[in-house]
Amino acid sequence: MKWLTLISFIFLLSSARSRNLQRTARDADHKSPIAHRFNDLKEETFKAVTMITFAQYLQKCSYDGLSKLVKDVVDLAHKCVANEDAPECTKPLPSIFLDEICQVEKLRDSYGDMADCCGKADPERNQCFLSFKIHQPDFIPPYQRPAADVICKEYQDDRVQLLGQFVYTVARRNPFLHAPAILGLAAEYENALKSCCPESDIGACLDAKVQQISVIKERAKLIGVKQQHGCRILDKYGERTFQASKLVRMSQKYPNAPLAELTKMVHDVLDVYKECCEGDMVECVDDWSELVNSLCSKQDTFSSKLKPCCEMPVVERTKCIMEADFDDKPDNLPSLVEKYIQDKEVCKSYEPNHDAFLTEFVYEYARRHPEFSTQLIMRIAKGYETLLNKCCKTDNPAECYGNAVEEVNKHVKETEDVVKTNCELFNTHGEADFLKGILVRYTKKMPQVSTDTLLEIGKKMTAVGNKCCSLPEEKRMSCSEHYLSIIIEDMCKRQESTPINDQVSQCCSELYSYRRPCFTAMGVDTKYVPPPFDPMMFNFDEKMCSAPPAEREAGQLKLLINLIKRKPQMTEEQIKTIAGGFTAMMDKCCKQSDVDACLGEE
Repeated sequence: MKWLTLISFIFLLSSARSRNLQRTARDADHKSPIAHRFNDLKEETFKAVTMITFAQYLQKCSYDGLSKLVKDVVDLAHKCVANEDAPECTKPLPSIFLDEICQVEKLRDSYGDMADCCGKADPERNQCFLSFKIHQPDFIPPYQRPAADVICKEYQDDRVQLLGQFVYTVARRNPFLHAPAILGLAAEYENALKSCCPESDIGACLDAKVQQISVIKERAKLIGVKQQHGCRILDKYGERTFQASKLVRMSQKYPNAPLAELTKMVHDVLDVYKECCEGDMVECVDDWSELVNSLCSKQDTFSSKLKPCCEMPVVERTKCIMEADFDDKPDNLPSLVEKYIQDKEVCKSYEPNHDAFLTEFVYEYARRHPEFSTQLIMRIAKGYETLLNKCCKTDNPAECYGNAVEEVNKHVKETEDVVKTNCELFNTHGEADFLKGILVRYTKKMPQVSTDTLLEIGKKMTAVGNKCCSLPEEKRMSCSEHYLSIIIEDMCKRQESTPINDQVSQCCSELYSYRRPCFTAMGVDTKYVPPPFDPMMFNFDEKMCSAPPAEREAGQLKLLINLIKRKPQMTEEQIKTIAGGFTAMMDKCCKQSDVDACLGEE
């Protein structure tokens, strides 16, 4: 498989500590995993994370229904703390949770085929349950915030119950959101209540805390999408690609940290991510806390920007660390050209240990270029690796790899041009025209995709423009390519079950870091044969005038998509002419008493 060849460089394995070995050694002192984790997390956090775990697996269950399962697990934890030798206490934690789920009465009535997972052995049983999780399911009604005075009374009367309800609400809607993030959101929520409940106008205070209350829902969604993307990279491309992306990002964020410390941290993040991605939220929270504490204990080694974060309560540190600015890079870092291109003996350093040599290259390159995206640096590293593999077999390697700078510049220019062109379009023409441009381009690339899905993709890409093009120039590339990679990965996931066309298949089989350039370069699908003309695709009626503005706009955009589907070879001028004619028609007919007759005539 192609991705197996990806960045065979990524680890200084000799210096990286294996967290699994460390855990095995640590767990040797703990006969009972559940007792160990309960003692680490203490009862309140253990209860909260147990509720999160059940809510993410059993998304249709009521809070009271899940509370009974939580009580069973907490009772078992107490029993195992008292006697670690009890037979059921030596089970792995994921097995304890899944056994509890499989004992739920009428599981099949509520969850259908998911009940079949119970017939499988671990770890297949867990993988089966994970496949039934639904992100933002439509069977859960939107959250309605209770009246302000009601929230405060509930908080004062039973704080644990209110916060339990909060984590339940967030977890069942966001089943891929890792528990440390949910606990962080709960802490923000509680801080808002603490400061607002003593106020005379509680509602106004809570409304003013928009960052902490109203936006929590959207932040939960966004973090969930990012974490799901991280899990997807780990699952689809393997550990090396995941570690490569983390090493790039950490080298940019902590450019003063020694490479050995960063490789340890990357390895630890990989191991904790595995637990979190497998839905093992109790171990995820416990080991993530340990990782954050480890980072804070060495904050002077990593970054000057970590101090305020590390002074916060444990639950709130993660968000602060994630959002902290990149540290200032060291002054007077020497150029890499001399060591990696001009040195005639590069192959002598590369050949004995590809991994160590290229890991150091990635670290040195990334810490010098905080303005580049993770994916661009991965492309540069892959290009350099390919070049050395070729050149080190020739009679004159130094001459062969002497043009590496030109190769690097090609990657940099392509990515910079894409960001510059799109942000200029967005900032000059505005959101509406930018969206239309995206819809035209992507309908031509993959006209087989449904009109609704193309509109959804277009809106997501426009949201990227909105988010990233307003940032300072040095942050635009990283922001754009990160979010575009998530959108493209989602398209490729759909492509697995419903193939779109050969071009999309080709791009989706590329290495992770090469997918975005492949989609950007994709042209009109020349093999596409438009479907027979269907008048319903161009159905004009009075609703086009009377519908609410958002609905009207969506209808017009769908007409544009359907027009391109009919005539994918249309030029921009032809599209403009037709769009102008359509706008004139709507302006004219929407003023008439008999709108339908006018539209029919026009």
